[in-house]
Amino acid sequence: MTERHHHKRHPILRIFSLLIMTLAMLAGSYGVRIYSQTKVAVHKTYDNKVVKKKVVNLAEKKPFSVLLLGTDTGALGRSEKGRTDTMILVTVNPKANRTTMISIPRDTLSHVDSTLYTGVTKINAQYTYKDVKGAVDAITALFNVPVNYYALVNMSGLEKIVDAVGGVDVNVAFSWSDPFSDGTFTKGPAHLNGQQALAYARMRHQDPTGDYGRQQRQQEVIAAIVSQALSATTLSNYGELMNSLADSLRTNLSFDELITLADQYRDSFQNVTQDHLSEIGAYINGQSFQVPSTAELQRVSNLARGGLGLAGTPLDNYNTKENALNAKNGFNWKNDNNPRYIVY
Repeated sequence: MTERHHHKRHPILRIFSLLIMTLAMLAGSYGVRIYSQTKVAVHKTYDNKVVKKKVVNLAEKKPFSVLLLGTDTGALGRSEKGRTDTMILVTVNPKANRTTMISIPRDTLSHVDSTLYTGVTKINAQYTYKDVKGAVDAITALFNVPVNYYALVNMSGLEKIVDAVGGVDVNVAFSWSDPFSDGTFTKGPAHLNGQQALAYARMRHQDPTGDYGRQQRQQEVIAAIVSQALSATTLSNYGELMNSLADSLRTNLSFDELITLADQYRDSFQNVTQDHLSEIGAYINGQSFQVPSTAELQRVSNLARGGLGLAGTPLDNYNTKENALNAKNGFNWKNDNNPRYIVY
């Protein structure tokens, strides 16, 4: 079967930290009624059927990992399943008092074996073919690292949450317009509603720093959401906030586990290191992919495993085997002119 490719815009959605902080501050500080409302809403997000979690003893503050997935559906009229254009592997180590976030580019070379299609694919399509389990298994294989939990959010989640907290304040670094959402942004302070915040967080092509600038704006929006969520004025919209989370988020972390994280891991969440898998653009069968070298895969594997208190181990997977075969035929990872990469 021929794999179908669709050109998608690239959302960057990281609301997992918002859920943790909201639980920590709101459920823990504003009484039994709100605590009960939170429990009901969070229960709606729980799904342990698609991916059986590798349970960690959180009460004993053991290190754990969670894969954050943001789908490219749920906004701009999209209703199809879509792909996980955002994939972030997070490790949390309370003993080291550190959280590490590792971004995996959506076009990373991967291999899928499913009833729909078997062969080379981009890693963001693992979800399309094999649901959340496919995405989790792909990351596990790529870095030889256990993935304990997952959190999946659709693109409409960001828009709904911003509206639920009454909008967010940002500082626009430069003036620009978004042809996809008809959003126009003027340099300087701005208050954004949900639709505007979504456009602000998603734009990439008009930014002179590309994806890096988009990540910075996304972080700015998330920080503004958290600030608003924890303000007293948001309490009047608390039910709407929690319902928006329930409608847009799925995770195999239970309410009790989330409460434990909010209580026991708070310091670790305050000390965050960000990293990403570095790759080069290459053509495979006439299509553009991002290809990581074996050395880079090993670096990220060591980083992720170290974040869990595990020793590094030499990688031996689909990517490293294909890399070895390409290296024998002269493929050069320092070539920035989109070289041809052969799948053997």
